[in-house]
Amino acid sequence: MLMPAFIALYYGEGDAPALFISSAVSITLGLAAFYLTRKNITDDIRPKEGFAIVAFGWIVSGLLGALPFYLSGAIPSPVDCIFETISGYTTTGASILSDIELLPKGILFWRSLTHWLGGMGIILLSLAILPILGIGGMQLYKAEVPGPTSDKLSPRVRETAKRLWYIYFAFTLIEIALLYFGGMDLFDSACHTFGTMATGGFSTQNSSIGQYNSAFFDYIIVIFMAIAGTNFALHYKAITGDVKAYARDEEFKFFMGLMLFVVTIITIDILLTSDSGFAGAVRDSVFQAFSIGTTTGYGTADYEKWSSISQFLLFMLMFIGGCAGSTGGGMKIVRIMLLLKYGIAELKKMIHPDAVVPVRFNNSPVSQDVVTKILGFFLLFILLFVLSTIIMTMMGLDLLTALGSVAASLGNIGPGLGDVGPTDNYAAIPVAGKILLSFLMLIGRLEVFTILVIFHPSFWKR
Repeated sequence: MLMPAFIALYYGEGDAPALFISSAVSITLGLAAFYLTRKNITDDIRPKEGFAIVAFGWIVSGLLGALPFYLSGAIPSPVDCIFETISGYTTTGASILSDIELLPKGILFWRSLTHWLGGMGIILLSLAILPILGIGGMQLYKAEVPGPTSDKLSPRVRETAKRLWYIYFAFTLIEIALLYFGGMDLFDSACHTFGTMATGGFSTQNSSIGQYNSAFFDYIIVIFMAIAGTNFALHYKAITGDVKAYARDEEFKFFMGLMLFVVTIITIDILLTSDSGFAGAVRDSVFQAFSIGTTTGYGTADYEKWSSISQFLLFMLMFIGGCAGSTGGGMKIVRIMLLLKYGIAELKKMIHPDAVVPVRFNNSPVSQDVVTKILGFFLLFILLFVLSTIIMTMMGLDLLTALGSVAASLGNIGPGLGDVGPTDNYAAIPVAGKILLSFLMLIGRLEVFTILVIFHPSFWKR
């Protein structure tokens, strides 16, 4: 919080005290927690404790992160402050703010910074910079890193976390430079880069990226959304000399193939139903497909004005999300692929009952344990979506808005459908609805199990 506090001092818009006080509160509580528990540090952090540290760590970070919004008066309601902060940390990008441009620069920077911190993970950041948390860190790493498997780039978890953060930081600097030299001012370049690399979507402009009406900005952001939505392990391999890793990876090829399919259909649809030229149709379809497909949520066009087929494809992308090991949300491409492969394998077994039909990914067999976990994840994800949609309709929301808000929150997308579409916000959602959606954002960001497991009675038994 100190970084945006000094930015607030530089611009002199009156929000610096709120940020300094929030920082002092966070530091005080952090030091108190450290000194109260320093005698209990152990090498034996079990899976149960790993889940607890990650789940409660994110919740506490969300509560503390809400302080600058509340103390500065930028957001008067405590629930709205928490909603905005959880939306930031989980890289969802759903907002209750109607006029973003009225916010002071320090608060705007903090709002975007929550994306960047949450994108690679609060706990993963801790593993990278705090050696003391390197002890037993694998349980924290597994509890937070998105995807059915957690690929380690190094035998030591702390080294893996550091390498991921180096790559993340390097891409961040490159995008800031490109946007700045393209004509965007440095402040906006940094804020929009934070939202891009984290696949978050908070903008400093009311009309999001569409405010600039620049093909250069659109395509630069599309490139970095694609980078952020790809497994960072592939980027590491490419940087260390194995550029062909992308071509060998089934998930990456499926991801790009899916994006190409969606972009093609939406482009054709726009050309047939509007007077947009070819270049404009391609630009809008590419940007919105990658924005929703990577769960970033930036906007350059109002996709609710498009026909039903285009809206349905974008709604489908809300569930699928990015690749495992990316900063994207959703169920992840690899899970969808393995579910499809498992379904095909079961069909083959019905025809040939005695055949052994293994599920393979990248030419390696996938264990039944991983497939079972994916089936469980898929079931819980869909069950949560259905139950939460029912609850939201009971609060008075129309069906389209309920579907859109739940899908956008659980998939960490931000803009949904209906009254929470790309040109709207979440201000009108009832207080209970905002609390539920905040909970869904956390569940989606921490891969369902990490949050839900703490509600199981056996979790609390010795």
